[in-house]
Amino acid sequence: MPGTCVIGLQWGDEAKGKIVDLLAGRHDIVVRYQGGANAGHTVVTQGETYKLSLIPSGIFRREVQCVVAGGVVLNPATLIEEINGLSARGVPVAENLIISDRAHVIFPWHFEEDRLLNELCTSGEAIGTTMRGIGPCYRDKVGRSFAIRLGDMYRDNFQNRIEQIVRAKSQILAGLGGSAMPLDADEIFETYREYAQRLKPHVADTTAYLLDAVDADRSILFEGAQGALLDVDHGTFPFVTSSNSSGVGVASGSGVAGRFVTKVIGILKAYATRVGGGPFPTEQDNDVGQHIRDRGNEYGTVTKRPRRCGWFDAVAARYTARLSGVDVLAIMLLDVPSLLPELQICTAYEIDGQRTTDFPSHVDDLRRAVPVYEIMPGWREEITHIRRIEDLPTGAKDYLDRISELVGRPIEVVSVGPDREQTMFAPS
Repeated sequence: MPGTCVIGLQWGDEAKGKIVDLLAGRHDIVVRYQGGANAGHTVVTQGETYKLSLIPSGIFRREVQCVVAGGVVLNPATLIEEINGLSARGVPVAENLIISDRAHVIFPWHFEEDRLLNELCTSGEAIGTTMRGIGPCYRDKVGRSFAIRLGDMYRDNFQNRIEQIVRAKSQILAGLGGSAMPLDADEIFETYREYAQRLKPHVADTTAYLLDAVDADRSILFEGAQGALLDVDHGTFPFVTSSNSSGVGVASGSGVAGRFVTKVIGILKAYATRVGGGPFPTEQDNDVGQHIRDRGNEYGTVTKRPRRCGWFDAVAARYTARLSGVDVLAIMLLDVPSLLPELQICTAYEIDGQRTTDFPSHVDDLRRAVPVYEIMPGWREEITHIRRIEDLPTGAKDYLDRISELVGRPIEVVSVGPDREQTMFAPS
């Protein structure tokens, strides 16, 4: 069974959705296995731009089965809105979308926890929450006592569970201070009962479905969300997301053992970006950073926040490529650095006077890291019209070769624009 996984190797926003859309036609199933509606995957097809948060990017191919697995946390209202929006634009979302009954559900108390905790932490550097209740939902998942999974919403005791949790959460929220919104158990139950009925045709045991697919030798494409540097265990903690967004999260999020993933594609921008707080060694808060932001339209797909922009960080990319078991690389948005007279690549860090090519495990050490740059000539011409890697300007090809050498993986895909036809594959 040829299982393929697409993983972002930076701080998210690497244009994973485009690659998943392109590869979906070669697979039977596409799986979202972690994260929530904080993911923003953009797909451009037939001149139309679609922004997805929860639904897998393979949804535009009718022959492909899309699966939202148990490692995802769901806001039912957002998911229904996404389904309705796609349907209104002529994208059918009926037979080819399955949602795990194991997926944990985001409730109003999660939004309130997010808001109140964010207010308590206004001093200092924010960890970057999107205020969508995702972190509190994952926290309840681990805590278990207040967790509700999608399948629980179809059980006879669902209303009782809502009432019990509302009583407990009301006390917890009051303890957080601020102006907590009152929770109405009856209203929440009625609202979420309607959500459950709307989603019922899509709900199934996706773990069993995927394991059967493995046994039947069907090809599966696993779609990562966020980026490996945001992994809750292996990223720049605490400035991370609430799930395992590196390659190590595939098995736990989907229920499919890692041994069945036969190819891992690491997605990298030709530069680096980050949203929210946290150290960013190669950040360029200057004209170069603004050039990248303007040409790359570097604003959050979901949040619309301007992204911090900087030079390519090969130290970080090498770390996440190794962490995620990457086989090949896809370099996205290579057109964005065009027109710059020179480009810089971070090849090492200096921390307290010591040079290293290892990515630090502690955020304080990363904050003190001074990037060691290698300067390369730019290509100062537009490349969005180029359709073969070998036809790229010499400067662009040299830049790609150096990235491949520093990260230690071959480059298989290069993108020079948002459309499908602006993606080039290396000769096999």
